[in-house]
Amino acid sequence: MTTPSGSDLVVVDSSGWLEYLTSDEKHESFAPFLESNLTIIIPTVVLYEVRKALLQRQGKSAADGFFSEALKHIILPFDEALALFAVELSMQHKLPMADAIIYATAQQHRAQLVTSDSHFSGLPDVVLL
Repeated sequence: MTTPSGSDLVVVDSSGWLEYLTSDEKHESFAPFLESNLTIIIPTVVLYEVRKALLQRQGKSAADGFFSEALKHIILPFDEALALFAVELSMQHKLPMADAIIYATAQQHRAQLVTSDSHFSGLPDVVLL
């Protein structure tokens, strides 16, 4: 099992939150990151993607539960500097828009990105579960 290491700052991408919150296949893999004392950063695009998915799959109660949990962590807005950095990373690594924003947020704050999304495979500071 992979455990937290390196940076005390962690960005768990949308796939990780959804795996964890829905007790999906990789729930146990994400638990050490989401149940630890690490500082969790949540990009606003992750807030959007996870809340939308939970509303569609499980309803308002689950979506509200996630939002309540998210408020206990650091939610970072998508601003001009992050947008420009995300464009660079998208072009360099061929990342889709949301993934580029998530990765740029992690890189901008020197945080470890924890994900099960293969788009991030081989990128620095990424833990692929």
